[in-house]
Amino acid sequence: MGTAAAAGEGAGRALRWLPWLGLCFWAAGAAAAAARGTDNGEALPESIPSAPGTLPHFIEEPDDAYIIKSNPIALRCKARPAMQIFFKCNGEWVHQNEHVSEESLDESSGLKVREVFINVTRQQVEDFHGPEDYWCQCVAWSHLGTSKSRKASVRIAYLRKNFEQDPQGREVPIEGMIVLHCRPPEGVPAAEVEWLKNEEPIDSEQDENIDTRADHNLIIRQARLSDSGNYTCMAANIVAKRRSLSATVVVYVNGGWSSWTEWSACNVRCGRGWQKRSRTCTNPAPLNGGAFCEGMSVQKITCTSLCPVDGSWEVWSEWSVCSPECEHLRIRECTAPPPRNGGKFCEGLSQESENCTDGLCILDKKPLHEIKPQSMENASDIALYSGLGAAVVAVAVLVIGVTLYRRSQSDYGVDVIDSSALTAGNSLLLNSSLQPDLTVSRTYSGPICLQDPLDKELMTESSLFNPLSDIKVKVQSSFMVSLGVSERAEYHGKNHSGTFPHGNNRGFTAVHPRNKTPYIQNLSSLPTRTELRTTGVFGHLGGRLVMPNTGVSLLIPHGAIPEENSWEIYMSINQGEPSLQSDGSEVLLSPEVTCGPPDMIVTTPFALTIPHCADVSSEHWNIHLKKRTQQGKWEEVMSVEDESTSCYCLLDPFACHVLLDSFGTYALTGEPITDCAVKQLKVAVFGCMSCNSLDYNLRVYCVDNTPCAFQEVVSDEKHHGGQLLEEPKLLHFKGNTFSLQISVLDIPPFLWRIKPFTACQEVPFSRVWSSNRQPLHCAFSLERYTPTTTQLSCKICIRQLKGHEQILQVQTSILENERETITFFAQEDSTFPAQTGPKAFKIPYSIRQRICATFDTPNAKGKDWQMLAQKNSINRNLSYFATQSSPSAVILNLWEARHQHDGDLDSLACALEEIGRTHTKLSNITEPQLEEADFSYSRQNGL
Repeated sequence: MGTAAAAGEGAGRALRWLPWLGLCFWAAGAAAAAARGTDNGEALPESIPSAPGTLPHFIEEPDDAYIIKSNPIALRCKARPAMQIFFKCNGEWVHQNEHVSEESLDESSGLKVREVFINVTRQQVEDFHGPEDYWCQCVAWSHLGTSKSRKASVRIAYLRKNFEQDPQGREVPIEGMIVLHCRPPEGVPAAEVEWLKNEEPIDSEQDENIDTRADHNLIIRQARLSDSGNYTCMAANIVAKRRSLSATVVVYVNGGWSSWTEWSACNVRCGRGWQKRSRTCTNPAPLNGGAFCEGMSVQKITCTSLCPVDGSWEVWSEWSVCSPECEHLRIRECTAPPPRNGGKFCEGLSQESENCTDGLCILDKKPLHEIKPQSMENASDIALYSGLGAAVVAVAVLVIGVTLYRRSQSDYGVDVIDSSALTAGNSLLLNSSLQPDLTVSRTYSGPICLQDPLDKELMTESSLFNPLSDIKVKVQSSFMVSLGVSERAEYHGKNHSGTFPHGNNRGFTAVHPRNKTPYIQNLSSLPTRTELRTTGVFGHLGGRLVMPNTGVSLLIPHGAIPEENSWEIYMSINQGEPSLQSDGSEVLLSPEVTCGPPDMIVTTPFALTIPHCADVSSEHWNIHLKKRTQQGKWEEVMSVEDESTSCYCLLDPFACHVLLDSFGTYALTGEPITDCAVKQLKVAVFGCMSCNSLDYNLRVYCVDNTPCAFQEVVSDEKHHGGQLLEEPKLLHFKGNTFSLQISVLDIPPFLWRIKPFTACQEVPFSRVWSSNRQPLHCAFSLERYTPTTTQLSCKICIRQLKGHEQILQVQTSILENERETITFFAQEDSTFPAQTGPKAFKIPYSIRQRICATFDTPNAKGKDWQMLAQKNSINRNLSYFATQSSPSAVILNLWEARHQHDGDLDSLACALEEIGRTHTKLSNITEPQLEEADFSYSRQNGL
């Protein structure tokens, strides 16, 4: 075998040096070497010496091939003119026995064509370990030399199961861009990608809006509603097909408001009412989870419908001069008043005529100059005397009527009738010399000293009593009926101003009424202090300033004051006469609250909480926030129902929480839209002993349902020794113009008695409705029959005519050591008026930061600060929060203001869990953890 190899190699050298002489011998040696090449590793010659003719030309070269599973592949090549063709794979010649050769003649050129095949198995490819893929190449020989084909690679085909990146579902707004990424599984050859929508192939050539050419990604340039669906990425090569996970694409439409409708007609035909207009979230309507429209769908404004006025006749004119036909005329016009606003025209004739000679004209109507002058004079005298007689009768009737009216007023126009009058007979009432002195008809809030039943002197506190001109006392007496007076007569007292001095003097002054007429205790306005005030020093950490027992508080958020700065912030409540004077039907619903200093600038809105007394309903009230200017005038900041980016008002049932960025004096006013508008009044009864040991005084208060208004009453009652006898109750006072009645019922007979005709008192509607927060009270004086009576039980009925009613059940001992004390206020906010730093807030600072970081980031599914606001019942004027640097922080500040007493972290945690963005249970944080968080936070801020 070695000799043959040496002989072959020698023959090769000879051929290279003697190409023209030894071509035939070389070919034979080459063929032999090819037959033995795989056994002895000898290489075939790469070329032979040049000779005249043509080199081999490949008609067909081997192509790259892939082995699928275990099936071998065939490589072929064809060349002309070719004496021989062999394959070389990975640099080594393939054994001749593995070649399949076919030979033919090219008819056009007459050259010999040779075609060769070989098979490559999976095992051969797997056994090859080299830097390149497995490759094969053809080498063809002719008389002039050799030619080489291209290298054809042979690889094992495969396609892995898992995609490198599956497409992800998306929620996009309409006309937004959709990009679905897909990275197919690794495979040889590389997989081709096809997209399916709802199991149907997507043809990007038919839809210019869709592009699938960019790195296997699916791009929809402008999303349409029809683009919603399930998208699947399909990858396939010669081995297999693979499907990605389906990606759901939702194209949503955010709602848009339609145009406002026209304003509706006023809901009342006459007087003050309201009208509204509406819009719908249909332009477009929200689809596929799109956001609902922000803002109000209904707007309401007050309106005033002019009431129709029916026409009324003026008085008749004077009769005209008598005409030749013996008639004269008179006319009247429908101008007193003229019909307006659709009112009816006057009924009846506008002109009258009658005979002006009382029928003395002759039948044939002769001219007047033919009538005798004596007859004319007689007729004129008769008409004159008749007119004078009628005038005298009319004047007499008028004089008699006025006299009777004045006498009835002088006889019965008194406020009170003493009990002695019941036994003195009718002469007491009819004797004008015994008329009572009405100048002492004054109200009081101090004790009464009655020296004896027959000679009573009224002791009153001069600084407390202001006359009330429109007070009424209901009188019910069978004795009055016997005199012909109505059983339920109403008597009006006189108003004499200036009788008592005003000021801070709290001494008592005796008033000696003429005729010793007993005194009826009516309503008055209690004296008030100028203001309540509290202060605190706050820095960058913020805090809370509380006015104890008033419901007024101020929340300074963390970061509202720049670092290294501190301010002394004050807050006060005006307890004097309100400076806000109501216009028209507008009423004051809250105290006037001042916070300052006014020149202080905050970087984050602070929260001011102001109590109010309105029964909140947007259908019945139009509530405004007002601010006092430096000139002392009040201007409207906003209506509670308005959309505004300058401030925010959140109206709770008993308080209004306002987010502001400037300090000043603020108050809430209300404009009733309908008669169903309700003010909440707090009614309470106080009692104390009188100077006379047998008398006991009851004072019933009706004040606006705000803690500060009631605190004022409590302070004054403490000063005068009054005791709260029953838990205060709420009275819903409607704006229906009906008055308020207060009466004492079920007084124990034979133990107590009340002054005659004073068991029921009435307050006009306007006095209660526009009380301007000044406390009103009604006083009753009870008298014991014996000093041994120490227990008092009765009922106080406070009711509005055609309205709400409350009953105060009095069950008390008049002795102080036996009386049960009723707590005026809860003391939860009176211990620490000013709280600074993290301790002032219910939400720990670290938790607060996490919430803000989570919800300030916009989310396609709406799980952002808007959802946080909705879960905290903040559904209006969201545009205000959108203008803030951290909407979530402002929402949490509002939550802090609303929950300053309960601190219900459980409800906040539940709201967060419902949103699905956090599962933190704030209530599980223990007190040591809170202290540790606060301590670490303080260290970070250099405190």
